Formats: sequence, C-alpha cells, structure tokens
Amino acid sequence: MRSVLIIGPNYYNFLPAVAEAFRTLGWKTAVEGYDMPVHPYSGLMRVRYKLRRDRQRMQQESRAAYRAYIEERFDAVRPDFVFVLNGDMLESATLDHFCSKAQVALWMFDSRTRLPMAVGHVDHVDTLFCFEQADVRWYQAQGKQAFFLPQACDTAKYYPIEGCRKDIDILFVGNLFYSPRRKQLMNAVIDRFPDRRIVVYGWYQPWFKGIGAWLRRPHKEIFKNVNVSSEQANVLYNRARVVLNIHQEHQQDGANPRVFEICGAGAWQVCDRNPYIASLFPDGELGLYGDEQELFARIAEGLSCDRSEAAHRACELVRTEHSFEKRMAEVVRTVYGSSR
Repeated sequence: MRSVLIIGPNYYNFLPAVAEAFRTLGWKTAVEGYDMPVHPYSGLMRVRYKLRRDRQRMQQESRAAYRAYIEERFDAVRPDFVFVLNGDMLESATLDHFCSKAQVALWMFDSRTRLPMAVGHVDHVDTLFCFEQADVRWYQAQGKQAFFLPQACDTAKYYPIEGCRKDIDILFVGNLFYSPRRKQLMNAVIDRFPDRRIVVYGWYQPWFKGIGAWLRRPHKEIFKNVNVSSEQANVLYNRARVVLNIHQEHQQDGANPRVFEICGAGAWQVCDRNPYIASLFPDGELGLYGDEQELFARIAEGLSCDRSEAAHRACELVRTEHSFEKRMAEVVRTVYGSSR
C-alpha cells in the first residue's frame, strides 16, 4: 500500500477531507497541520504574537522550528508521496528534502496573490496544482508547468437535511471584514429586501480590530459577526431559501469552496458569474449574476419561485463530480498516470 503525507493549514475541514479521499482511494495516510502566521497560533502563542513588536522575526523563528519538526516527521513516516496544501509555512529547502526521497505535489487552494511565501515553491515540487485558472495561466506565462485543480465539496459535511424548515430568506456565510465588495453588496441586499429575514455569518467587524468600530457596527441583528463550523454551515444552508455566494476581489476564473458546499447541501445558490462557474452550471442550476441589478433579480426569483428542482440538479452534479475523492483521484492520475 502506497503512503501519503498530507501537510497544510488547519483551515476548516480541508485536511481531514483530503485524507479521507486518499484513504478511500486505497492510500495509507499521515496528516500534519500548521497555523499561520505562527505555529501554533493559540493560547499563549497568540498573545505573544499580538504583543510582539518584531512580528516578522517571530514568524521566521516559527518557520525554522516547523521546518525541523516536519522534516523529522517526514523521515519517520517515509511516505511515497507528499501532498502539500498552500505550503506557506514551508521553506523551499524543506520541499527539496521531501523531493529527494518522494514525489511532491503542491495544491495552492488560495490565490497566489494571498500566498506570497508559496509562489516560488513551483521550482521545488514535482507537480503544481492551482485552484484558479488565472493562476495557472500566470505560472505558464512564467514558463512553469501548472495544472488546474478546483476546490471541492466534503460530502460528509455538506448534504441535504430532509424536512428542514426554510426559516431564513437570504443567507450569506463568509468573511466580510477583508472584502469591501462583499460588504457593499450585502448592505445593498439588505436595503433592497428590508422585509425579508436576512442572516449573515462571518467576521464583519471583529472586536480585536477596534472596540469602537465593533460597538458601532450596523445591522447587529443581521450581521452575526461570528464564524461557524462546517456542521453549522450545512444546517444554515438547509434552512435558507436563497444562499448568496460572493467571491472575494482576487478571485477571477475559479470557484471558492462555497460554490460546491452550498450545492452539496442542496440549497438554492445565487452566485457571481465567471467563465469557470458558468461552464459548470450551464442549465440554470445556479442563479448567476454579473452586476447588482442582476443579483437583486436572481434573489427575487429565488424568493418567489420554487428552485428546489434546480438546486437538486446542482447537488447531484457536485456530489458526483466535485467531491474531494474526485479531486484526489485527479491528483494521483496527474502524478502517477493512474488513480490508484
């Protein structure tokens, strides 16, 4: 049995989902997660980082410590394959160490513009995957080989809940604090549909970014200003008549994970249009919009018409074609020429 060492950030459910996909494909798996900007980023370490004046040096110290740990872990596991997600905690020399004894692939499941520490890793891995087609084209323009690998749905976490009552009219789940576009559109939706029950989960104005702004944040009954787990998000998606998906500014020609997760939950999704997403759902499975007025129209349609049949088609498509097992099978085929 071939073995894989999976390394990536402790971000929601991605590491467990990737590991389970490899196990389903017949691989022996080991998983190592890391935190950013320093590891571990919890408890006393978080307080020390917040109070530290020279944070860059602390990050360098953390990366050096993680390098020593992960190289020792690699030598102990002795995997046939190392699959790295993002890799922004890893140093190029560590990837070279992996490559000397195993096949190594890197999946950048965030935009290269948000992962400056990982952009140069392409020269230190055997295979590079990007979740954005725009990033694939960028690497190819630099004379590098890159493959498109979209994000996916963890079908164990996102699924339809039979008999769930639709008591939310319009729902959005995602971080708004770092996205002016998301803030602007959500406030426009609130103004356009004042009589509807609208609920927003995710950081809108974190308290640690300023107590005054946190206290003065608008629409406190709508913007819950907290993050939710995958399990909680699945329940929320099932409760909503319309689930909004607004990509962040840096995303151009790919799909964020919520494209697949909302569909996997069986919810009706209203999502901003780009060429890749339009190609996935050509028959009205999603309510796609290009501007604010089109967004309002798609929401109004979802509130006035029964979109359950379209949502069901999207759910079946995602669960069949866009699971983590499908993605990891594609990884193995690309690297080894076979899915097992």
